[in-house]
Order: sequence, then C-alpha cells, then structure tokens
Amino acid sequence: MKYAYFDGSSGLSGDMILGALIDLGVDAALFKEKMAGLHLPVEIAVRRVRRGGFGAVKVDVHVKGRGHVERTFADVERVIRRSRFSSSVKDRALAIFKRLFEAEAKVHGRRIKNAHLHEAGADDALVDVVGAAFLLNELGVADVYCSPLNVGSGWVKTSHGRLAVPPPAVAELLKKAPVYSAWVESELVTPTGAAIVSTLAKRFTKLPELLYEKIGCGAGTKEFPEIPNVLRVFCGEARKFDGAKQVYVIEATIDDASPQLLAYFIERAFEEGALDATLSPVVMKNNRLGTKLTLLAAIDRMDRLIEAVFRETTSIGVRYYPVGRRVLEREFESVRVGRERIGIKVASLGGRTVNVQPEYRDLLKASRRSKRPLKEIAHLAVCAYAKKR
Repeated sequence: MKYAYFDGSSGLSGDMILGALIDLGVDAALFKEKMAGLHLPVEIAVRRVRRGGFGAVKVDVHVKGRGHVERTFADVERVIRRSRFSSSVKDRALAIFKRLFEAEAKVHGRRIKNAHLHEAGADDALVDVVGAAFLLNELGVADVYCSPLNVGSGWVKTSHGRLAVPPPAVAELLKKAPVYSAWVESELVTPTGAAIVSTLAKRFTKLPELLYEKIGCGAGTKEFPEIPNVLRVFCGEARKFDGAKQVYVIEATIDDASPQLLAYFIERAFEEGALDATLSPVVMKNNRLGTKLTLLAAIDRMDRLIEAVFRETTSIGVRYYPVGRRVLEREFESVRVGRERIGIKVASLGGRTVNVQPEYRDLLKASRRSKRPLKEIAHLAVCAYAKKR
C-alpha cells in the first residue's frame, strides 16, 4: 500500500487535492467517467496550468444552470449510496461529509440533520469529496499525512457576509491541527479541503524524512505573487514513511521527588507513548543533588507526556527540543523454552540480522515459573531462534 503526504504550505482546497492526485498518475478520462456516475449536472475540466512558474494540474467543476444547491447530510448520503463506487470509497466520502456537516451544525447552532452547506454544499463539493476518495483508492493510498496548514489571512466573502480567515467552519474543522498564517492575505484553506484532510490525515507533521516515488501538483484558482498556489502531494510505499524519525527530547530536572514516585512515572511515561525514558543523577544549582528525567517522544505524543510530567511529578517546568534518530528495522518472532513462549526482537541492517534479543518480561516470567536463572532462559531462547532459521 501507499502513503500520501500533503504539503499544505500554500493551503489546500478540494480542487487542488483532485489535481494533485490526478497528477500522481490517474488518467483524467477515467476520473471524469467515474464522476459521471454520480449523475450530477456538472462539467469537469482537467488541464495543465502554471502557478508561480510551476506546472500543475487544475480541475474545474462547473455546475450547469441552477448554480449552487444547498444540501442536507441526508441528501448527500442518498447521492453517494446510490452511486456505483466501492464501499471503501463511499465510506471515506461519507466520513468526510459527516465531519463537514458536524462543523457547520456546531458553528450555526443547529442539529446535524437540520444543517445544510453553503459554500461547500453544492454539486461541486460532491465531486471534490467523492473524487478525492476515489483517487486515493485508485492510487492504492492507505495512509494520509499532512504538513501544518497555511490558512492565509484577511477576510473572505461568504453567504453570511465577510468573515475573518479562517472562517468559522474551517476553524472548527482544523481543531487540533497545526495551522499558521504566512505570505498571503487571502483564504488558503477551504471548508471542503479542511474536511478532507482533517478526516483522512493520520497525523499532521512537518516534512519528515521521506522515501517517495512520485510528486503530484494540484493548482488553485488564484495567482499569488508571493507564493505558487500549488498543493504538492508526495506518494510512496507506506512502509517507507516514518514521520517519527525526527523526535523530541523532553527534559526536567527534579530535586524534591521521592525515588518511588520517579520510578512509577517511568512506567507511566511508556504507557503515555514515550519511545524511551531514563533517570540520571545531576548536581543542580546551590549544589543540590537531583535527578534528570529524559523522555524521547514523537511529536504527536509530546503534549500528553508533558502534561503527565506536570501532573505526576513535582516538576514545574520542562525543556524540549527536536533530535534526529535512526533505528534498525525490527521484526518480532517467538520461540518456546520448555513450556514458556518467549518473544524475540530481531534487528536488521540492509536485510542482514545484526541483533537478536529476547523480550525481558517474557524472560522474567519464564525464570520465575521454572525457577531457572534468567540468563539461562535468555541463552536457550536465542539458541531456539537460531535453530528455527
């Protein structure tokens, strides 16, 4: 399976997402043929354009005659359920629309069944959302990731008058997603784009270390002198995406906590998702003996771990900073030593095994049950693994 990483430094919208995904290798004629299956009064044009001097694919959806149509969630669900797309495409599209309607309902103080969509509620939004779900499926993309989003600034004209950027629905959709404003005084993230990415993205992260095979570029409608109005989507094998290669060190120096409290916190840190946790002695100001707590964490676990430090230790401040990390490829197997099953962690470099390590907790359990030395159980486990090979 594949991953797709969305670079939202110029924002994103439904048509930009469609353009970028088509640019990754889906035939435009196939896309238009499949969208015709929605039986909507629309014309779809796909063309190559230039934005800021760079080539990209532009998708335009023109609604015939009646203009923008307000729809409820039941209306949208009916259109999607009656289509001939696969169940996975339908489920993805409905999940996106459900999130979009929930956001609209909340900002307008309505129940979701009574909410309707204005800017994002027309036939073109159905093409954007169902089209994105279809294209991701066609490309074999299982995992979606996204950069922090440049939402723009200024004001945007809507059916509710002029609203500050990001408008209420976009702001609601992007709760807990990292956003910022840079360079352009315009709306850069639309409600449809925000709904798609906030529903599908497994994680928002700055560009990590990637191994990618293709880049798709989708063009927005406007031309900006400051930045190219282009969404880039990086695509590669899902197993080669590791957003945690850049991780964070979280540190606190503590001189007023009992050893029992700190020992317990190490266990809690792992429960909260720490990649590593250590305690080391330090000499603090005024020559006081203290303990340095060091945690290693992926960015999506940082807030929870920092809160845990404050909640469960006596620390009143922490430091954190990014660090690079390289890890060996790992596989997990198991062997039997007597009646006990022992997990084996196998680390490899370039396809060659360089380390074989039995799991400590399994060794401890086996040692206690069999009343044999732990080192003997470990040796037998490694020998059993070698025989399996």
